[in-house]
Amino acid sequence: MAANRTLAIAASSILVGLIVLGLKFLAWWLTGSIALYSDALESIVNVVTAIGALIAVRLAQRPADASLPYGYHKAEYFSAVLVGVMIIVAAILILREAIMGFVAPEMPDAPMQGLAVSGVATAINLVWAFVLLRQGKAAKSPAIAADGKHLMTDVISTVGVLAGLALVFATGWAQLDAVLAALVALNILWSGWGVIRDSVGGLMDVAVPGDTQKTIREVIATSADGAIEAHDIRTRQAGRMTFIDFHLVVPGAMSVDDAHGICDRIESQLRKAVRDAQITIHVEPEDKAKHAGIVVL
Repeated sequence: MAANRTLAIAASSILVGLIVLGLKFLAWWLTGSIALYSDALESIVNVVTAIGALIAVRLAQRPADASLPYGYHKAEYFSAVLVGVMIIVAAILILREAIMGFVAPEMPDAPMQGLAVSGVATAINLVWAFVLLRQGKAAKSPAIAADGKHLMTDVISTVGVLAGLALVFATGWAQLDAVLAALVALNILWSGWGVIRDSVGGLMDVAVPGDTQKTIREVIATSADGAIEAHDIRTRQAGRMTFIDFHLVVPGAMSVDDAHGICDRIESQLRKAVRDAQITIHVEPEDKAKHAGIVVL
């Protein structure tokens, strides 16, 4: 059910993105504002990245097979990188328009209608950004989370654009419109860099957060009765999956059946504490003990 919900959220993002895109281009058409045009360009990126997120989420849900025995979970990180690249491309296009607008400034038209339409689009984006951020965190979906972060950045930049345009109409300073577009582009560039940075961390097999590592160690320590120690504990995150592997030292005289029973108990407790965990335990005799890591006895 969680997987289906994530897929439905990803598909809905495309529809929401198209609605917001139409509203923002309407706001630009009403006013001719370069700042609103830059805002509309970013919405094109939103639609493209929403499509990419849907493809990545669907691919990441495919079960492991012979060609990819660890699964397709990292597909979402590639989508998130695509989001970051598209954000940066949009920022470059906006900077180009801002420079042209600064050289040949023109006062926007129909201020109230344009601001109202853009305000509606921003409200829709704000609500949907919260939905994406919450679902991305709950489902451990990098693609959904990246989409939510981008939308939230879009909301913040649009609010700044609307406030600045109000000043443009109040002061009559046409070049301020181009300045606002440039500020939007810089904000988008920063957002794109953040998305790419976080996604590359996932592709590089970054370890799970510190609090999760602490939970894993505590679970091993409290459920490994009969073993001697656990060492070389390693973790990595790949989309919603958490991979855990470590060495478990047991008494040399212990039977394979008893050692297997300890491993089953540890795995059961780890899966209760860490959702979607893939666990690998390497059992060793006591002469392999390092007297480090988690000492059970």
